[in-house]
Amino acid sequence: MREPFAINQTPDWHGLLRCIRRDETPKRVHSIEVLTDSEIVDALTEGFELADGLDRDDHFYPLRQNVALQRFLGYDYVLCSLGGFEIPVQRRAVTDTARLARASGRQYLDMQKGPISSWDDFDTFPWPDPTTASTESLEWYEQNLPEDMCVIALGGFGHFAEHLSWLMGYQRFCVALYEQRDLVAAISQRLIEIYSVALQRVLQFDRVKVVWCADDMGFRNGPLVSPDDLREFALPGHKRLAEIAHVAGRPYMLHTCGNVGSIMEDLIEDVKIDAKHSFQDGVSDVFEAKKTYGNRIALLGGIDIDFLCRATEKEVRKRVRYTLEQCVPGGGYCLGTGNSVANYVPIDNYLAMLDEGRRFMA
Repeated sequence: MREPFAINQTPDWHGLLRCIRRDETPKRVHSIEVLTDSEIVDALTEGFELADGLDRDDHFYPLRQNVALQRFLGYDYVLCSLGGFEIPVQRRAVTDTARLARASGRQYLDMQKGPISSWDDFDTFPWPDPTTASTESLEWYEQNLPEDMCVIALGGFGHFAEHLSWLMGYQRFCVALYEQRDLVAAISQRLIEIYSVALQRVLQFDRVKVVWCADDMGFRNGPLVSPDDLREFALPGHKRLAEIAHVAGRPYMLHTCGNVGSIMEDLIEDVKIDAKHSFQDGVSDVFEAKKTYGNRIALLGGIDIDFLCRATEKEVRKRVRYTLEQCVPGGGYCLGTGNSVANYVPIDNYLAMLDEGRRFMA
């Protein structure tokens, strides 16, 4: 692979934090992603020889690789959370047809029925214990992460709306909102209890400077369940986690897909999110979001994935520059994809997006 970046860039987590807090127009563009598929990670690592000099037999090789990749790409952070902390759900796998296909296939949640459909299921479900989850990776980053980088806490906690539908199955969940609201409420409360402890453990680490939760609540035309049901069963959990983060002096950012315009005021004024992520053309426009909410929260990403997959490099650069012109002034905007760097995103277009960000304020 050819050298992708015209301008060198070193991490600056202090600048990233000031940008998220909307303290000022940043001195350079800061980029951010909620997820990069492992196939993209491996292709970049091999293509640019980022693992040279690293011992692949080292127990902490994945963390060292992550630091090397993030620095190469110009990010100011690594993503990390507790280890071995997962709530088991039912998944189905199909053949992955992406350019960088994963051998195990692409997995989907079973939307018809999940592992909890009754009180007996609730009582016998193997709920994870957040007090025994591993902090090994957080401990390693605490001691070894370069001083110009920080940890953004993401993963394993904050999936309130998602886990309600995943644990019951979306169809069963919708029925339960009419027939078993007490069971839905019990699951919601159990998630709040578990996630609150998990986040408090994560925030014991000083290198964690930002909290980022991912919880998809919408589809193209609106929320997946009624706004009132989200206010009752999902948003209280986010409000609790945001309170914990704010008491610890960390911003609370939320990734949620789909059209959630009907609850945006709740997210800003009640939950008190500091930043919103996930934007999709024809669903939620980052430019309009900047105009409407940019004086109250930060906006993250916005380069639509479908566009990124289909566009030429020239088109990608043009759109990135226009997005930056509209969203960077005043702070509160970080460049990134509209959702994530999936394994079907062309690597050249992804790198062109990042390179144009480097060039913008040079």
